[in-house]
Order: sequence, then structure tokens, then C-alpha cells
Amino acid sequence: MASIELPDEFLQLLQQLAIQVQQQLPPVRSAPDFTAPAYFWKNQQLNSINSPKKIHLDDLKGIETQKEKIVKNTLQFIKGLPANDVLLTGARGTGKSSLVRALLTDYQDQGLRIIEIERDDLKDLPLIREQIKNRPEKYIVYCDDMAFNAEDENYRSLKSALDGSLQSGADNILIYATSNRRHLLPEFMHENTPVRKVDVPQYTELHPQEAIEEKISLSDRFGLWLSFYPMDQQLYLEVVQHWLGQDNVQLSDEARAEALRWCQLRGQRSGRAASQFARHWIGQTQLQQQS
Repeated sequence: MASIELPDEFLQLLQQLAIQVQQQLPPVRSAPDFTAPAYFWKNQQLNSINSPKKIHLDDLKGIETQKEKIVKNTLQFIKGLPANDVLLTGARGTGKSSLVRALLTDYQDQGLRIIEIERDDLKDLPLIREQIKNRPEKYIVYCDDMAFNAEDENYRSLKSALDGSLQSGADNILIYATSNRRHLLPEFMHENTPVRKVDVPQYTELHPQEAIEEKISLSDRFGLWLSFYPMDQQLYLEVVQHWLGQDNVQLSDEARAEALRWCQLRGQRSGRAASQFARHWIGQTQLQQQS
């Protein structure tokens, strides 16, 4: 039988169509690499993070009370003892996410693992439980900067995963979340004012107190709340000195004045601002030395 030669233009069109179809298809799922210390959840599968950024608990200054509480809770979890899900809330840049990452650095040798998840993927928590249910390691599912708007329904998945479903309470998984908002859902002024029957709009909530309870109940399901606050000037400078000391750089009068200007420009005194200034000052100093 004679072979049929297709025109080059037709072959190119087929190739383009194949590429477009491939782009629309979900990626092929592969078995998780359980030798990794950390993961991020994407496309409904665990993706390995083999070299996560390292930060140690001793590097976090000014949050000793919060650090002590979360370390105790995490050690209970690692040792198979009862432990709570944790909600870390408060001012930006005060060490909430750094504290969770530092737990991995200091305790991964004891079997601790972290799975980072986006807020919009919280509905997949049952799938995560299914993938790790027979693993000996202890997994913290970590959601950074978690908050929901009034129309977002993902918070219901989180409520169920925390304390409301038959699957909640597995002994090898906890949920740690950070947020700038303690109640995670927006609250409005009208919710704190008495409801009167006169001139009530047609679509006004008939039972406003129940709506408020719905919003507060999400954060209530975290067993441990940790609050973080802005630093005073003295503590901020101590943190700057700590990070400068990592490269044997002293906090000179010039560096001190520049560090204060640095935090004023950012409108906050925080561990994040201190760390960023230290990198700026060390890099600038070393560049001048090389020149």
C-alpha cells in the first residue's frame, strides 16, 4: 500500500493542536517524594521542596512567649501526644511565617514535615489527608496570610477539616495558619448595631447574631491562638544588631541612624524590616570595601 504524504502545513497544524490540547490537560500525577523535608500543594498533588529556606528559632527575637508555646505544641505533636491546630495573627512582619519555617529547620530530623498550601486550595485538605495517612512522619499543613472575603466559601472546607468532619483529628497532621486578621472573615459595623424592625431592607439578615457566630466560629476551631505585636525601638535595634552580627558587623552610630530611617520609611518596626535592613547594610558595606 502506498504511503500518503501529508503537506507540511497540515503537519504543523496538527502539532500546534496537540500542544494546545496538552496545555489544557492537567499534569500527570506522580508519586510524592517522601524523602523531602517540605512540600507545596499544587494541581492536587504534593510537590517536593528539597532545599527549603533555613531559619533557626534562635534567630527570632522579641517573640519568646509565642515561640515557647508553639514549640511545646509542636513537640507534643512530634511525640504523638495531643496537640492543637495553631492560628498566628497580628502585625505584618513580626515573625509569624518565619516561626513556622524555623520549626521545620530545627525539628525536621525528628520527623517533622511541612506542606504549604494556598488559601484557594483548602478544599483539597481531604486529598492531602488521604496521601499521607499511612506515613510515619508528622505533617504541618501551613497556610500563609490566610483570610477570606465575605463571598468566599473556601473557609467552610477549613472549618470541616479543623473540627467538623469524621476525617478531622488524624494523628499525623495539624494545620498552622498565619493571618493579619484574627477572625479571618470580614466583620462590619452594622453587625454590632441593634436590628430594628422599622425600615429594615428586604435582604437584611433576619438573624444577624447567627451570621456573626458563623464568622467567629472559624478561628474558634484553632485550639491555639498566638498574637504578634509591633516592636519598640530598642527591640528593633537589638534585632538589627543580631542580624548584623551574623556577618561580624557592628551596629555603629551611622548604622543605627540608618536603621531607624529604614523602619520609618516602611512605617513599621518589625523583625522583617530589621532583617531587610541588615542585608542592605551588609551588602552596601561589602560593596564599598570591594570598590
